[in-house]
Amino acid sequence: MNTRTFALIFGIVFLAIGAGGFIPGILQPGVPDPGLTMTHGYGHELGLFPVNTLHNIVHIIFGIWGILAYKTYGGARTYFRVVAVVYGLLTVLGLLEPTRTTFGYIPIYGNDVWLHALLALVAAYFGWVNRDTAGDRV
Repeated sequence: MNTRTFALIFGIVFLAIGAGGFIPGILQPGVPDPGLTMTHGYGHELGLFPVNTLHNIVHIIFGIWGILAYKTYGGARTYFRVVAVVYGLLTVLGLLEPTRTTFGYIPIYGNDVWLHALLALVAAYFGWVNRDTAGDRV
């Protein structure tokens, strides 16, 4: 699959995840980590992933960016490089007790850790490793 198409897919999925965090039924109620000060909209998306309103907004921003990045090969590669670095950092922060709530604002612990690691790895592949053919770069 080419880099641009995968940026579009990433964008659509991020948008769906961000929007899903606002839909009752998809968002299951839960008890937030004691270190989380921003508890508005807190719950577990699909019963698995801790999110709150800020977390959902971040997903929506990355979704919009992914869709816009689809327009050019360079834009898609830059998008994936940033996603790889940001989500790699979020993986590490989610593993550390003092930063697992991103300083009280966004929950990034539990199942979010392995999901962020997977996103970082896939994004790193498309950002640095994958070599589209010249025809794919249009």
